[in-house]
Amino acid sequence: MIEQDLRDRIIAAPETILEDRDVMRALIAANERAMGSNIVDLRGIAMERLESRLDRLEDTHRSVIAAAYENLAGTNQVHRAILQLLDPLGFEDFLRSLGTEVAQTLRVDCIRLVLESVQSSDDPALRRLGDVLYVAEPGFIADYVAGGRNVSLRPVTLRQVVPQSDALYGEKAGFVQSEALMRLDFGKGRLPGMLALGSEDPHHFKPAQGTDLLAFFAGVFERTMRRWLS
Repeated sequence: MIEQDLRDRIIAAPETILEDRDVMRALIAANERAMGSNIVDLRGIAMERLESRLDRLEDTHRSVIAAAYENLAGTNQVHRAILQLLDPLGFEDFLRSLGTEVAQTLRVDCIRLVLESVQSSDDPALRRLGDVLYVAEPGFIADYVAGGRNVSLRPVTLRQVVPQSDALYGEKAGFVQSEALMRLDFGKGRLPGMLALGSEDPHHFKPAQGTDLLAFFAGVFERTMRRWLS
């Protein structure tokens, strides 16, 4: 027999039983045992299926909310980085900000701005601009993005990779585990460029990730660079 105190509490607030899944599941199981093995409770089977469907819907709901928060956080990151790009008044300060403040905002370990040029990279004026700027021979960008494969080049490429040489990232090449490569178009009559973001986290950039935000960042970066190249 149920103790009178417990019985009175259940009668006073029966909704507490109905809202508790574990208690309701135990009551349904007890009812099935009482009916015997020769009776199939279709209502119980339907409830189990509905519970399973509800669990899947809740998991999907949580995943959608998590993705929305992650996308919002990524949008805010890119917006802050763009504002930092617009602050410098000189090209040297622009490159310095790119390698420090912008890299920290985007949470990457290194940034390289690749410019194709027929001018030698040993020019003292170029060396003075620091490690962020990498001057390469014409065709370097297409070869680097393709990685020796015969593939169509996309505006933004995300991949998990260990660089085969330290030509681009220098002493940090051994730590780069993933990278984002954004091809840049500086206008008619100019050689292309590329913005490379390198991360020590192999999961920071993956091919399955969306590229809309980075494509937008690259578009703003292109227009900013045209001002310095003019």
